[in-house]
Amino acid sequence: MPVSPLGEGSTEAQMARDHAVSTREKLRDQLKAGKLDARVVEVDVRERSAPSFELVSGSNIEEIGVNLRDMLPGMFQGRNKRRKVPVPEALDILAQEEAQKLIDMDGVMKAAIERVEQSGIIFIDEIDKIAGRDGGNGPDISRGGVQRDLLPIVEGTTVNTKHGMVKTDHILFVAAGAFHTSKPSDLIPELQGRFPIRVELDALGRDDFVRILTEPKNALISQYIALMATEGLTLVFTADAIVRVAELAAMVNDRMENIGARRLHTMMERLLDEVSFHASELPGQSITIDTAYVDRMLADIVKSDDLSRYIL
Repeated sequence: MPVSPLGEGSTEAQMARDHAVSTREKLRDQLKAGKLDARVVEVDVRERSAPSFELVSGSNIEEIGVNLRDMLPGMFQGRNKRRKVPVPEALDILAQEEAQKLIDMDGVMKAAIERVEQSGIIFIDEIDKIAGRDGGNGPDISRGGVQRDLLPIVEGTTVNTKHGMVKTDHILFVAAGAFHTSKPSDLIPELQGRFPIRVELDALGRDDFVRILTEPKNALISQYIALMATEGLTLVFTADAIVRVAELAAMVNDRMENIGARRLHTMMERLLDEVSFHASELPGQSITIDTAYVDRMLADIVKSDDLSRYIL
């Protein structure tokens, strides 16, 4: 039986490896040049893990808490799913997965907890809704209970979160409320003492509403202009019309319940009610919203006490 010369097999293997390296380099060059962007490839993507179920024990029996994630780790790990995606999207997916492997999540959690404890700010809005009223009963009892539940957190305690224990001793708490039907003194004395600095803000007026309607990047007027543009309709607001809308909004706030800038939403909705309804029938046209148009759509409603109460 003939025997192949020594080293012939290794030579063929070396040639195969060289060919594979050459092919890989050609594909890498094409990938960098963007010549493969139109190709669709299959990649294994790890699905997000299913929600974990935790049996959280009380603070006094913490040592016997059972965490199903720790007991059955295989059940809650994300599964790999094969997807067909374009090459650029596949590169993004693989880059995200590799970047995720480089992150020390334990270190991230530790740093986040330290920042929260030393530099955290918690804003409590609508605190006037839990302020009791003199001589009240029923719901006022539950309001007092909510205040007493907040008191330990504001005073300083250790809170058990899913990311770890967080101390609230050095966290800054800021509370705000309208206090139309109640006053700060209606809060329980202990909670009042934890908010020693009080600031009273002025109600929003016409000039404030004008700024709200025009200055933000996503102001209401800009939103309506963009919305009508999707129907091919050009919407133009004159400066006088914007001022008039602001005046009417401030007037309704003074006469009815003062809900601040939220009044502008319903005022603008009522102002552009007809335009929005017929926008699909007016492609390519331009509509100018001036003072006369604002008065025609809103003035009658604002003048009538019965109708103005329907402008939320």
